[in-house]
Amino acid sequence: MRIADRYARTQPSEMIKIFQATENMKEVLNLGIGEPDFDTEHDIIDAAAAAGKNGFTHYPPTQGYLDVREAVCDYWKRHHSLESAPDEVLLTAGGLNVPYLAIQALFNPGDEIILIEPYFTQYAAQASACGATLLQIETKEENGFVPLASDLEKAITPRTRALILNSPCNPTGRVISRERMEEIAVIAQRHDLIVLSDEIYESMVHKGVHVPFASLPGMKERTLTMGGMSKSHCMTGWRMGYVIGPKELIKIMTVISACQTYGVNTMTQKASAYALYNHDAKLVERKNIFAERMDYVAGRLNKMKRVTCANAEGAFYLFPNIKGTLLSSSDFVWKMLENAGVAAIPGTAFGKSGEGYIRIACTRSMDVLIKAMDKMEEFCSAL
Repeated sequence: MRIADRYARTQPSEMIKIFQATENMKEVLNLGIGEPDFDTEHDIIDAAAAAGKNGFTHYPPTQGYLDVREAVCDYWKRHHSLESAPDEVLLTAGGLNVPYLAIQALFNPGDEIILIEPYFTQYAAQASACGATLLQIETKEENGFVPLASDLEKAITPRTRALILNSPCNPTGRVISRERMEEIAVIAQRHDLIVLSDEIYESMVHKGVHVPFASLPGMKERTLTMGGMSKSHCMTGWRMGYVIGPKELIKIMTVISACQTYGVNTMTQKASAYALYNHDAKLVERKNIFAERMDYVAGRLNKMKRVTCANAEGAFYLFPNIKGTLLSSSDFVWKMLENAGVAAIPGTAFGKSGEGYIRIACTRSMDVLIKAMDKMEEFCSAL
C-alpha cells in the first residue's frame, strides 16, 4: 500500500517509543506520563450523566454550545482578567486539536513558524504536515529556556508568519515572565506575527502569576489562546479543548473542525461547563499538591551525583540536567529504564535544546515518587 508522501517517513517520537516500551513492563515506575493521576471528580461525572438524561445526546452546534462557551469566557475573566466573547471561542476535540486547526487555517506550504525549543513534540508534526517550514530557536537553561529578544529577531524572515508559545511549558515547567512576554509582543507587532499561545497549564503556576499572552497590549487581535479541561480539571479522557481568538479566524477553524469531528461530545461539553463554574477550590488544592511533589523531586535530584535540577514555576514537569553523567539524553533514559525500572522522557524528544536533559512528570503519588527517586539515585551512583 502506498502511503501519502507527507506521512511516508513518519516514525514514532522518542516519547512514544518510551510509552510503548513500558506497556508490557510489570515493574516500572513511570515518570513519563503528562497526565494528572487524579480521577475526574464525581460531581463532574454526575453533571455529564444528568445532561445525557436530559436529552443532550444529539449533534451539538459545531462551534460548541453557547452556554459552554460562555463558561469558558467567564473562567478566563475570573481567573486571568482576559475579556472575551462567546463568538471568539471554539470548543474542540481535545486541546491538541486546537493547534492543528489553527495551522490548517492559517498557513500555506513554505510559510515559516517559529518553534521555541524545548517544545511540545506534536507542534512540529502538525506544522510539517501542512507543509510549513519550522524555524526552531534553541534556548538555554540559564535563561529559563526562554528565547532572548535578539534571538527571535535574528530568526525572522519575510516568510515568517507565526510564533508558537507555551507557558507554563511542557517539558521544562518554566513560566515566561511578563517582562519577557512584553518583549516578545513588541516583536510580534513589528513583524506582524500571529501567536499561538498554548496555555493548557494556566491553572498550575506555582511561583508567580499566569499572564495570558492575549492580555498584553495589542496582542488580542493576533493571538490564539489554547486551553482545555485535561490538566486543570483532570479530564484527559473526556477530550475537551477550546481556543479563544479573533472571531473571523474562529469561524474558519469551526468549518474545518466540522469536516473532521462535527462538534464535541455533548455530555462532555455540559460537564465541562459545570466544572468551569464549580471547581476553583479543587484547582488550588491540586496545584499545591503538584508544587509539593515538584519541590520534593527537585530536592532529591539536586542531591544525586552528576545531576542538577532547577525549580520549575508551573505545570507538573521538571527538566533535570544530566550532562554530568556524560550520557546522551536517550542513552540515560533507556539505561535507567532497563537498570532501575524508572521511566522518563529524553530531552531530545522536545528538540535539540533538550540534549543533556530529561523530562520528569510529577504526576504520581508521593510514595511512587519517593521510590522512583531512590531507584534513580542508585542508578546515578552506579554510573
